[in-house]
Amino acid sequence: MVQAYILIQTEVGKAAAVANEIAGSPGIISAEDVTGPYDVIVRAEAENVDQLGKMVVAKIQNVEGITRTLTCPVVHL
Repeated sequence: MVQAYILIQTEVGKAAAVANEIAGSPGIISAEDVTGPYDVIVRAEAENVDQLGKMVVAKIQNVEGITRTLTCPVVHL
């Protein structure tokens, strides 16, 4: 399994709605609205990097109100 944090910027006032919509999606461990340079932080998991990428592009980036995402895969050093 591959896990990643997905940092999301949203339109003004859309963070809570974006987090709520993403939270129910398959592969999403958590989705929370936060303060700072990003508005929502998601923890996600998938079978491999390709599936993780497809999840981000096909599902997460299509949520209305998202303006930018940054995917940070978890590494175990």
